This record gives sequence, structure tokens and C-alpha cells, in this order.
Amino acid sequence: MRNTDTRHDWSQVEIEALLERPFNDLLFEAQSVHRQHFDANEVQVSTLLSIKTGACSEDCGYCSQSAKYQTELQTEKLLPLEQVVSAAESARAKGATRFCMGAAWRNPTDKNLDRVIEMIQAVHGLGMETCVTLGMLTEGQACRLRDAGLDYYNHNLDTSPEFYGQVISTRTFEDRLQTLAFVREQGIRVCSGGILGMGESRRDRASMLRELANLPSHPESVPINMLVRVAGTPLQGCDDLDPFEFVRTVAAARILMPRSYVRLSAGRSEMSDEMQALCFMAGANSMFYGERLLTTDNPEAERDRLLFQRLGLRFQEHDELQLAAGCGRKPGLEQMATTPEQP
Repeated sequence: MRNTDTRHDWSQVEIEALLERPFNDLLFEAQSVHRQHFDANEVQVSTLLSIKTGACSEDCGYCSQSAKYQTELQTEKLLPLEQVVSAAESARAKGATRFCMGAAWRNPTDKNLDRVIEMIQAVHGLGMETCVTLGMLTEGQACRLRDAGLDYYNHNLDTSPEFYGQVISTRTFEDRLQTLAFVREQGIRVCSGGILGMGESRRDRASMLRELANLPSHPESVPINMLVRVAGTPLQGCDDLDPFEFVRTVAAARILMPRSYVRLSAGRSEMSDEMQALCFMAGANSMFYGERLLTTDNPEAERDRLLFQRLGLRFQEHDELQLAAGCGRKPGLEQMATTPEQP
């Protein structure tokens, strides 16, 4: 069995070799590593709400929210606080322990950040973990989010540094790494992963995983997204990714980052139940839950509950989540936790 001590010195050759292993061997190792650090039958669930939709100045080739592309998306201003709290209450009632809020900005203004901080504090008041994705941050903005008690900041690397320029030109790969560094320096947990199926090679997928695994600290949460091909975006014509290649990437992420939560994110609506089951076998232990994922469809909550019943999986409860994630929350927040409904 491979030594599963956390490493930050993985080579490109090692990761490519991992992805090229026989499928059964790769899944067996990933499941074995997973069981050393997690309950193999528990899955952490998060709900994601778009708090400000569309009109983004970035040109990310996969995104319906870019102002540069003609999509059918209706733009919306920043949601009022009451609407966000209502959505968080609904998510908690359905079993989510973390509420994630996404805004289509290149970077937030300080005035916008004031309003997002109000949302973070209100969701904390419900006993839920908080995560936001707001684009690039300054060091001072990361500090303000820390002081607000933010649990997680999401900022995906998206793909390898070598392939990145074929997807995005309005910010650099290094810009993304800088924002992650600001977040980590403030003690906020990092949520960072990538998108598969954008025309990248297996070598690119290995390179993206190497960047994540060799960060000074592994992201506590690693979302693995399947490209959702949105009409009007440059990547709408991409070929389907082999489902087994997606599962391989999940398994490799589990082995490379053994203590991180590996999350099934965008694209689950296009995944069969069997494919999702293989992902859980490969070490995925987190997922987005609810009918919408920012601007794209997500499997209905009832379908997920039925799938969990068929597989003998259960939602991870809030208190267990806190113990697994370790310290990092503001003093006293633990006492506000409530136990969500179980499937």
C-alpha cells in the first residue's frame, strides 16, 4: 500500500503514471486511501446560490455569465439579504451543511464586499458553514473575509497552466495562485479544483492535479467539474469526455490529496447513477446538492436521496463535519450548529 502521508512534491511523471494505471488498481488504491481518512459511506453536501448573475467582464470560455458571449442567461444584480437567507434556510432543511455563494465578478468592490459580508454573517447565524466565490481578491479583502468568519473561499485553477491560455485570456494562471495565497495567509480554508472536458489532454489533467497537490497546503475542498456545454460559449462544441477518464481524475485527486474533500460539482446532471457511484468508489465524498448550480441544472434533491439510499450512503452531519475539518472557525460558532435532516 502506498504511503499516504501528505506530500507536496509530486512530479508530472508520477501523476501521469497514476492516471495510466489499470482502472481497477487505481480505484482500489483510491478507495483504500479514502478509508484511511474518511468514513467511506458519508458524503458532505453543499448548496450553491448565484447571488449576482451575469455581466462578468472575464472571457472564461466555458461560462454563460461572461458579458462577451451571447447566451440566454438573464443578468441579475446582487440579491437582497433576505432572499439569500431564505435560500440558505431551505438548503439546510434539505440536508446541506455548507452554503456557497457565487458572484459573477472579476473582483469585488469594497462596497459589494460589505454586502457579501452581511450574507456570510447571516448564514453563519443559521449554523451553516459558509463559502463564497467572488473572483480575484486583494490581500485586504481576504483579511476582511477572515474577520467576517468566512469558512471557505472558492477559486478554481480550472485547468493546467499549459492549457489555461486556450480557455481564458482576461486573467492569468498566476493571478489565480495569488488569490489562493492571500486566502490561505488569512487562515481561510481553500476550495479549489478544476474543470474536465474542455479539450485538454490527460497530461493537462495531471498538470492541474500537480499544481493543486503541490500547493503549500492542500485545498480542504477540491471540486472536480465536468464541463457543461453552454450554447453561445466558445466551448459549446467540445467533445464528450470519456466517463472513465473523469473517474480516473477523481481517484488520482483522492490519492494525491488524501485528507481533502473531493467534490462532484458541475455536470452531475449529465452523469449516470453508475458513473456517480464509481466516483464515490474513487474517493469523492462531497457534492453540490439542489436543483441549480449557479446558472446550470443540477440533479433534483429527490434523485440524490434515492441514489444515496440505493448505495447505502448518508449525509455527513454538521458536528462530524466540524471534527473532520479541524479548527479554523471563529470561537463560539460551533455552538450554533444544527443537525440537518437525513436522507
